Amino acid sequence: MKIFLVAGEPSGDRLGAALMAGLKQLAPGVAFAGVAGPLMQVEGMASLFPMEELSVMGIAEVLPKYFHLKRRIREVADAVIASDAAALVTIDSPDFGLRVAALVKAARPGLRTIHYVAPSVWAWRPGRAAKMARHVDHVLALLPFEPPLMQAAGMTCDFVGHPVVAEPRASDAERAAWAGTGPLVLALPGSRRGEVTRLMPVLGEVVGRLAAQHPGVRVALPTVGAVAGLVRSFSAGWTVAPQIVEEAGAKRGAFAAADVAVAASGTVSLELAAVGCPMVIAYDMNPLTLWLMRRAALIDTVTLVNLVSETRVVPEFIGERCRSDLIVPAVEAVLGDPSAQQAAMALTMERLGKGGEAPGVRAARSVLAVL
Repeated sequence: MKIFLVAGEPSGDRLGAALMAGLKQLAPGVAFAGVAGPLMQVEGMASLFPMEELSVMGIAEVLPKYFHLKRRIREVADAVIASDAAALVTIDSPDFGLRVAALVKAARPGLRTIHYVAPSVWAWRPGRAAKMARHVDHVLALLPFEPPLMQAAGMTCDFVGHPVVAEPRASDAERAAWAGTGPLVLALPGSRRGEVTRLMPVLGEVVGRLAAQHPGVRVALPTVGAVAGLVRSFSAGWTVAPQIVEEAGAKRGAFAAADVAVAASGTVSLELAAVGCPMVIAYDMNPLTLWLMRRAALIDTVTLVNLVSETRVVPEFIGERCRSDLIVPAVEAVLGDPSAQQAAMALTMERLGKGGEAPGVRAARSVLAVL
């Protein structure tokens, strides 16, 4: 049996790798093809082309690459159609993956199509679910309140838990490597070039202001290979030289040892919640993209910890409010009393499946049930 998987960014690569491991456990002999990041490649899949080509977010950011992405959509769809795959699993990155699914479903109506990560119809553009149902059979949901929304649109859907609850935790040695006298601040500018370019100057100012108030402050700057060079370039002139981290064990230690994080919006808020690290969210994007998203928004927060815990304890500084003079007082407040965030983070992990079967195995079981 062959499964065709398509991932478009690092978070999707992690989901895909866990799903592949689960499928290999439950269905020995399963084979894979598609578009993969480094983690999925470790699990045994060769990628049609570098996944990083698809890591683009925002309308204004996508437009210059439109024709290239369109060619890649056709290329991937043709590969699926020509393959002997039993199912197509598109992972996150809906603007790319669902266009592939539409082409595949039109050519091979009997092929089972599965999308991993339900679209956030609870946040904006609720009509996406009905549109998606035209060419997607089944959805694997990360959040417990999503299955009824997908089922109402005409798809089957299973809540499989969020992979963050099963990720490895730092060892004592990994955490001890970050021991020090001053507060340890995590600076997390995201994994896309556009995010890094917009957020790194703001994070540099935040670090400078914090250093003036806490002379012993230390800064850890975890990053990924695709943007590591850009991160180094932007941080070269910071008041406090950050320790830039790419190795997985060192990242785990930094997350576990940090006193507070200033992070881009996204899945990273759940990674921080998993280790109980208090946070402040900062995010900026192209003004046109931001304006369009605000007009379409159905919720008053972009942070998953706030949404899943049904609180608003994680402060957010988005768009024009993504300024160091506003962010630093919030960081100081969180450092002074992290108790409300810690309670919300614990509740979030419980609701996302902590203590149950690994999400990758649950997702694999759901895929096999569909087949």
